[in-house]
This record gives sequence, C-alpha cells and structure tokens, in this order.
Amino acid sequence: MTSPHKVYGPDSNDLVLQLRKAGISKVILGGMSSNLCTESHMRALIEAGFEVMVVTDATAGAITEHYDGYAASLVNFRMIASKVDNTASTLRAIATAYE
Repeated sequence: MTSPHKVYGPDSNDLVLQLRKAGISKVILGGMSSNLCTESHMRALIEAGFEVMVVTDATAGAITEHYDGYAASLVNFRMIASKVDNTASTLRAIATAYE
C-alpha cells in the first residue's frame, strides 16, 4: 500500500498520506524489531494524530547478552501508545466492534 521505507519509521514513505486518504484514524501495530521499526512507526503515527495500539505478542525485538530491545520497547509502548494489549484481546475487541 505504501512505498518501501528506508529508515526505521515511516518518514521516507507515504504511510500517513495513505492512511489519511483511506479515512483511517486508528492503527494496530505489530512487527519485528520492536524497539526500532515498530516503536518508530508508533511514535510517528502518534505525533501525526493517529490513535495507535501496539499488540505486544505480535512484536519481537533483539535480545543479546547486554541488551534487551523487546523489554525496552515494552516500556515505551506503555508510555506512548494509545493502548497496549495482546492478540487475543485485540481480536475480541475487533469482533465486538463489528457486531
């Protein structure tokens, strides 16, 4: 739907434009590199005025001997995102919204 991104966030593609053209104001995020790509997209979308939910068990982050990118991202998701939840709860909320 959008052009490829070349940095961690959507700064170099047209994601925000495409979402606005489609009338979308709420975004559910998941993805790999939680402390890089997912977090950067969350921050950019929040700053652009979107409501952003992050699905924690649909993200992954690098964990090394000295760093835990996943744990770091969870802290920031909880501080910044509009909502943070797991897949099961997210799917129930989506189903309820369409009843």
